Amino acid sequence: MQAAAIKHPQQTLWFEQALLPEGWASGVRLRIESGRIADIRTGQPARAAEACDAVALPGLPNLHSHAFQRGMAGLAEVRGASADSFWTWRELMYRFVDRMSPDDLEAIAAQAYVEMLEHGFTRVGEFHYLHHDVAGRGYADPAEMATRLVAAAQKTGIGLTLLPVFYAHGGFCGAPVSAAQARFVNDLDGYARLLEASGRALAVLPDAVLGVAPHSLRAVTPEQLDAVQRLLPQGPVHIHIAEQSAEVEQCLAWSGQRPVDWLLRAQAVDARWCLVHATHMSAAEASAMAASGAVAGLCPITEANLGDGLFPVVDYAGADGRWGLGTDSNVRIDAAEELRLFEYGQRLQARARNVLAPATGGSTGRRLFDAAVTGGAQALGVSAGLRVGARADLFSLDTERPEFASRRLDAWLDAWIFAGSPMPLRHVWRAGVQWVRAGRHVQAEAVAADYRSALARILE
Repeated sequence: MQAAAIKHPQQTLWFEQALLPEGWASGVRLRIESGRIADIRTGQPARAAEACDAVALPGLPNLHSHAFQRGMAGLAEVRGASADSFWTWRELMYRFVDRMSPDDLEAIAAQAYVEMLEHGFTRVGEFHYLHHDVAGRGYADPAEMATRLVAAAQKTGIGLTLLPVFYAHGGFCGAPVSAAQARFVNDLDGYARLLEASGRALAVLPDAVLGVAPHSLRAVTPEQLDAVQRLLPQGPVHIHIAEQSAEVEQCLAWSGQRPVDWLLRAQAVDARWCLVHATHMSAAEASAMAASGAVAGLCPITEANLGDGLFPVVDYAGADGRWGLGTDSNVRIDAAEELRLFEYGQRLQARARNVLAPATGGSTGRRLFDAAVTGGAQALGVSAGLRVGARADLFSLDTERPEFASRRLDAWLDAWIFAGSPMPLRHVWRAGVQWVRAGRHVQAEAVAADYRSALARILE
């Protein structure tokens, strides 16, 4: 399927209410030029023949995705011979990618990106580690698989922050990789070539961002970690860390330190870093991570699905830590559910309600949403929110639905996150282009057909 032509017409959009960085505003007119917000006026009446809607919200960044895993969603829900865990799930994932071609990756990624846009995610951080062919050999173009992710983003319209992953070892102390990991592995020279080729592939997307992603402390040596983050001094740096308790125990055995503690001591972690999961932290680690300015990359649906555990948000938020949301394994793609499950997990742990609400009388939904927008944008290297100069990435709520009856302003967010029925979003614009109309992506049918064909090839 050919990518849809992307046009960025000069236009205006008018909303009865819009959530701007400074808060809710009425009668909001956005003037959009070349995909960016050129002007914002408030207190404006609607004009005849102008595109109008009720409620506008800034698009959400999805800071952590493995798009190809969308194709295996639901396949790991059968009990194995032994106790199931992240590690047994990983073995199934290795088998799933064993037959995946570049065409298959493009088709599956496009399906994931369509669903992300339909649920309000307008930019994705693609933590991309499927680099080589099924035999573990490099393609003629080191960025062949990355190029397919770019094609999927171009086809569907989603913003892309590409995070090519450096993966060199199968465990701490430079342990060798397994045969199942051969498609992921590079040495430093190969990774540098991959990064350069990925940058060229991204040139077709006008607002793409390139970052680096050392996979995890168990997959890189300290020397490699230092070298990788220096390859792109100004770009985002993402790393899996402290996702599993076994990983913490292995790190303690290797270094005598917990993973986040070790990283913060070994590297100059700052605002360009995203520490993905960081589930198993001590209170001291949480405070130190918050002080670094890094973003915690939280993926509540995946973390629940894999049985990872709950992020220590009380300690972290109490230290003004920044966080954003990702869909990770893409077992289910639903922005509102990610936000809801994050809060609900904390409620179950604390046996309290409105754990993340800002203060007495403050809206939990608003706090969740604002944090996800701000932290996610920081992690993906873009501007946050509806502001002049930013990309025109936004969505509108279908306020005619019953769950929004007699609600306004922050109560709309609370209703969407905690009481919304499926597909309460109405329209979605990415860089000023309307990719979702009445809850449905404009390329949904064609993309789904390619997706079904890809899965038939992989799973036959």
